[in-house]
This record gives sequence, structure tokens and C-alpha cells, in this order.
Amino acid sequence: MSLPQVRIEKRLKQRRWLMVAVPLGSLVVAHIAIAILLVVTGHPPIATFRRLFDAAYIADGALTNSLIAATPLAFTGLAAAVAFRMKLFNIGAEGQLYFGAIGASGIAILLAGQSTPVLIVAMIVGGAVLGAAWGAIPGLLRAFLRTNEIITSLMLNYVAALALNYLIFDSLSYWRDTSATGLVFPQGKALADAATWPVTTIGSVAIPFGFLVAAAVAFVVWVLYTRTRFGFEAQVIGDSPRAARYAGMRTRRKIVAIMCLSGAIAGVGGASQMGDFRHVLDARGLQQANYGYTGIVVAALARYNPFAVVFAAFLLGGLQNAGYTLQSADFPSGLVGVMQGMILFAMLGGELLVQYRISISRPVRHTRTQTEPAS
Repeated sequence: MSLPQVRIEKRLKQRRWLMVAVPLGSLVVAHIAIAILLVVTGHPPIATFRRLFDAAYIADGALTNSLIAATPLAFTGLAAAVAFRMKLFNIGAEGQLYFGAIGASGIAILLAGQSTPVLIVAMIVGGAVLGAAWGAIPGLLRAFLRTNEIITSLMLNYVAALALNYLIFDSLSYWRDTSATGLVFPQGKALADAATWPVTTIGSVAIPFGFLVAAAVAFVVWVLYTRTRFGFEAQVIGDSPRAARYAGMRTRRKIVAIMCLSGAIAGVGGASQMGDFRHVLDARGLQQANYGYTGIVVAALARYNPFAVVFAAFLLGGLQNAGYTLQSADFPSGLVGVMQGMILFAMLGGELLVQYRISISRPVRHTRTQTEPAS
């Protein structure tokens, strides 16, 4: 008895309803898997989901804390999405965010006597410039030496972390607090009060200024990719580099420009960390947060759509916030990380169903016929 043949075939045409049905179905599958995990670990699923949702979005201050957690994820997610849409894999948003924080804090210290609007603009520009410069390194290596940008951008994260540690712990740099306390306990210089970014309050919800900046960046990225020649050429280069070169598009220049844009967005995320939340160049805190790597997850969940990136960052930020809120002896923080991983795997698995289809066919039976010889 012959078994049916199962093949995975690429879809010649992607149907619109799959774009909505598959992500929703993936979320359902993820929640079923999470429910099984909760049962195995001794947590009632329905009650746990209710507690998570309440801690993330309904309890007092929950929305504000979720927006705070979502802000850096939105920037690093947008940085990853900008590059991925051109089939460039920028894994270096982590290091680009570090340099954005260095640039923003440095210029805020330099312009300490200026007004808040001037400092905000200067911090955004400073973070974007240093982030773009750090992103240009793997871009130039990819464009002119054909070096794999995944490896170079990833390795540069460690270089950026070492540079950040050097400025605060291993030298008396411009960024380090050189007071008596700072010499004993290494820390960065505190920024002036005027460098604190404003907070927009709607009812009981406080929206960080950085989150509004991230939403504005998402709109600019959407316009860039859907309404400009630059975005059109970037997508053509990503889909078919040979066709782009045949059409006379400057692929090397576009690669460097996209990597610089991606780095600049991550750098603005670093500026937001200085202006919105930390107000001091916190080397240890920035490295422990892993914003750049989580941003890749956010971009993947959003399928590289800039508006969906902001929404996915808000959802993931809410889940992180709920994990911190509910963390206890019977509900470890690692359990929330496993839940996030399940959602990611389910979404990535669902993405295969959008791009490919499963074909099941039965083998054709070949019957041998015998013919009598002619007499």
C-alpha cells in the first residue's frame, strides 16, 4: 500500500484573507499551547490569562507601564523592519541603540543650559547620527566587500557594549560622573532637568514622548516605502537584485542608506531612553534590557509593517509589564519568557502558511498490461 505524498509548495499568489486569518489562527494556537504549559506548571489557564491581561492593560497604571515597556521595542522593531523589507538582516539594533544613547546624553550634557525643545531636538539628532554611523559599518561592508551583514552587525553589538562600559567604568570620560561619589561608584553624569522629555496625559494614562516619536517614525517609514521612489527601489532591490542592477538602480548606495536609516531609528530609541526614562547613561541597565534583540521579535510578529510594529511592541510590552507585575515564587519571570517564545514560534510557523501551501497527493498506480503476440 503506497502512502500519500506531502509536499510544501510556494504559493504563486498570496490571498488577502490569509494575511489576517493566519496571524489570528497562530495566536489561537499559541494560546492553546500556553494553556497546556500553564496546566503542566500548576497554573489555572483562564485565571492566569485574566491576571496577565489585567496587569498589562486594566489595573491602575498598567497602561502607562506597558507604554513605557513598549517604547524602546517600537524603535528597535522599526529599525529591524526597515532593513528586513529590503532583505537586509540588521541584527545590530542593540549596539546602534547604545550609540544613540551615547550621542543623546553627550549632546544633552554639552547643551545643559538650553531650553527643553532645543535639547529634545538636539538629543534626537545626536542619537540618530551616532546610530546611523554605527549602522553604516555593516552596510559598507555588505555593499563593497559582500560581507554578511548578519555576522558583522551582531559582532558590532559586543563592540558597542565594550565601548559603553569603557566610557562609564574604565575611564574618566566626558560621560562619567567625576564627583567623589562617581569616582567610587562609576556612573554617568545626570542630565539637566530641561533634558527630560515631556509626558502626555490622557485621563489616567501617561504616554511617553518617545512613544509618540516612534509612532511618527512609523508613519514616515510607511510613506517612504509606499509613496517614494526611494522605497520602491529598495523593495525592488530586495526582491530581485539582478533586475535592479539591470534597471540602473544603485544597489550599493541603497544598501548603505537603508542600514544608516535602520541605525538612525535605533539611535533615536537610545535618545528616548535618555530623555524619557533613565536621564543618565546607564551602561548596565541598557545591556540587561536586550531591547535590540527583542525588537527583532517585534518586527517578525508585525510582518515588517511599520504600523503593526508599534502595535506589536505595545502587546509585547504589555506582556513584559505583566510578567514583572506578577513575578513571584509561584509565577517566575522565566515563565513569561517561555510564553513570549511560544507566541513567536506560532507566528513564524503561521508565516510559512502565508508564503507556502501544503500539497497532499496520492501516487498514481501504474498497471502493467500484457499483449498477445500477433499470429
